[in-house]
Amino acid sequence: MYDVIIIGAGPGGLSAGLYAGRMGLDTLIIEKLTPGGQITQSSEIENYPGVCEVKSGLELMQCWPEQTKRFGAKIISEEVVSISRYEIQDDKYGFIIKTPKNEYRSLAVILATGATPKRAGFKGEEEYIGKGVSYCAVCDGYFYKNMDVAVVGGGDSALEEALYLSNIAKKVYLIHRRDEFRAAPATVEKVKNKENIEILYNTTVEEVKGVPFLNTAVINTDGEIKELKVDGIFVFVGMNVNSALVKDLCELNEYNEVKVDLNMKTTLEGLYAIGDVRENSVKQVVASAGDGAVAALNVVKYAKSLKD
Repeated sequence: MYDVIIIGAGPGGLSAGLYAGRMGLDTLIIEKLTPGGQITQSSEIENYPGVCEVKSGLELMQCWPEQTKRFGAKIISEEVVSISRYEIQDDKYGFIIKTPKNEYRSLAVILATGATPKRAGFKGEEEYIGKGVSYCAVCDGYFYKNMDVAVVGGGDSALEEALYLSNIAKKVYLIHRRDEFRAAPATVEKVKNKENIEILYNTTVEEVKGVPFLNTAVINTDGEIKELKVDGIFVFVGMNVNSALVKDLCELNEYNEVKVDLNMKTTLEGLYAIGDVRENSVKQVVASAGDGAVAALNVVKYAKSLKD
């Protein structure tokens, strides 16, 4: 049995693993994809303290798994399908973590499952995924070299990815449903100064079409419908948290985010939640890493209380 099992190997999960391992806990990290998390799909990270040069998300996260393993944490690639409790002895409970192939047991669990991109909801969005609709500029941007593309969204992610794509594509239309952006002022200024980015305020995408690949977006600007010729659309309109594994174990808020206290404890003893999946997360790499450290240090105390 492990002292702690961490589900998810993004910045939060890897930081938790580093701290837990360094504090002597027998630590297992389970990640269904490649370690690094959602941030590995970001083209530019320029605000991680102590890292002065601009890096891609992939570059930033490159050494984190090895650093975590150096302190004893084990990282495996499997998909967790369920979490349940079992009685260790005398009203002391541990957790059973099941994957399609294996079953693992631990004293505590740290949930670091993050979030996945939301759909914008326009007609044809699902149909054209992989044929012109994308949620990752770093992954798919190069396919649109010297072409015209559109980016949908008004937050930091949308503007940063529009800037990234403007260095690859011939032209980038930035489609935003409001008349001002929610992104950081410095990023907004960069976008406005980029010659090949055209901002379409008060505009939504109604439909995409093309045979066999997307070549047209039907847009609505203040009630005026027109067709925009683009070869690809990149959607960055927010995230859905991945909390389904614990929805029957602890309290969630109205957005399905896991409720935690300042120690990252959920409403179920021994279960912790960190990063984008938790309530009131600011959804920043540095904050997720901090969450991981906080949770791991509190798990140390919790595991000790079960062993005494």
